[in-house]
Amino acid sequence: MNWSGLESLLSGVNKYSTAFGRIWLSMVFVFRVLVFVVAAQRVWGDESKDFVCNTRQPGCTNVCYDSIFPISHIHLWALQLIFITCPSLMVMAHVKYREEKDKKYVVLHQGSHLYANPGKKRGGLWWTYLLSLIFKAGFDAVFLYLLYRIYHGYDLPRLSKCTLPPCPNTVDCFISRPTEKKIFMLFMVISSAVCVFMCICEMIYLIGKRIQKISRIRHENERLLFAEQHELNNLAPPRSHSQRVDPTMTSQLSLTKREKAKEIGESTTL
Repeated sequence: MNWSGLESLLSGVNKYSTAFGRIWLSMVFVFRVLVFVVAAQRVWGDESKDFVCNTRQPGCTNVCYDSIFPISHIHLWALQLIFITCPSLMVMAHVKYREEKDKKYVVLHQGSHLYANPGKKRGGLWWTYLLSLIFKAGFDAVFLYLLYRIYHGYDLPRLSKCTLPPCPNTVDCFISRPTEKKIFMLFMVISSAVCVFMCICEMIYLIGKRIQKISRIRHENERLLFAEQHELNNLAPPRSHSQRVDPTMTSQLSLTKREKAKEIGESTTL
């Protein structure tokens, strides 16, 4: 498998990643891909050839090997590395989509840009990045669980018992270099667990930063609203300067009008 092409493709994700994301990517390629390509494939290269059972019954060794190793560690780790690196391509695809959309917007609107920085994690890109972290941590956790369930733990015994047909009786089978393989398996498991931890830390960092930003914007809006209300109160006249209306004024006015009407009536009669 050509891992250099995948490495060159995912190296561009560093531009859009946080500090946790850069550490995660470095760990994946240094402690997992490099170890997988350089050492692990050579250690497990003789896995089926040097698997020995103390019997000459035809087919017994193959059946016992299939029972002890349902899936090769190398193939399982290769699938794991492919699955955990694919979500990062979602982020790159989203950024490329934004860049193409911005180019079309510039052509239609005479130089004005739709995005100031297409790679900035805002809006939909923030959710895409968070979803990619969930997928990466989930895939790593699922493969760790599968490895544990398939091999009944993270251990490789030196001696395995096999009673499956066509074996005539209980057969002893031996794995080549079990201690070395166990060390490499534990190294891959620990590195996977650390990568899961880094993804969780990055998710907490992103969510915490988003909550802090929302709370800061809300505080700024409340402060501006309070300032506007305070300015309106200062512009309004004080209550002491406002004219108070006497409730008896209407009754006094009505009495004076009646008296004037009576005087006018008397003058007319005269």
